[in-house]
Amino acid sequence: MSFEKEFLERIEKHKGIIFKISKMYMADSEDCADLFQEIIFQVWKAYPKFRGDAEFSTWLYRIALNTAIVFLKSEKKRRFIGNEDFSNYKIVQDEYDLEKEEKLSKMYNAINQLNAIDKAFIFYYLEDFSGKQIAEQMGISEGNVRVKINRAKNKLKDALSQSSLL
Repeated sequence: MSFEKEFLERIEKHKGIIFKISKMYMADSEDCADLFQEIIFQVWKAYPKFRGDAEFSTWLYRIALNTAIVFLKSEKKRRFIGNEDFSNYKIVQDEYDLEKEEKLSKMYNAINQLNAIDKAFIFYYLEDFSGKQIAEQMGISEGNVRVKINRAKNKLKDALSQSSLL
């Protein structure tokens, strides 16, 4: 199998990860699309260095989250909160009914109120990463992970209660 074909198959299989991270970090649909493309570009640049020591999805999470954080820092003019139309992204949207889609939209808006690091912890938490896996990804101790996740969850809970999702 060619290098490019292998890459495209892996991206196709894991594009939901990229979509979720893009949507978590960018509320505006154009910004979300830009971040989505930037993540794919950064993964493509790093792909020759992927050795397979870890799962591709784990490696992708790390690059995608780092790219999202850098993207936020480099684009201070970005809008972070808003109700945008993500109809161009049929990746995840088709799986939800209207009520679930509204709740999901409120959750993403609440997540968008968090800072970039808290978003990363919430993302790992929602994706059921273990404390050990998060510690390895973030380069901190498991104890510190527990503290940071609890703080991020409390901030998210406050944001959600303000939007009456809870």
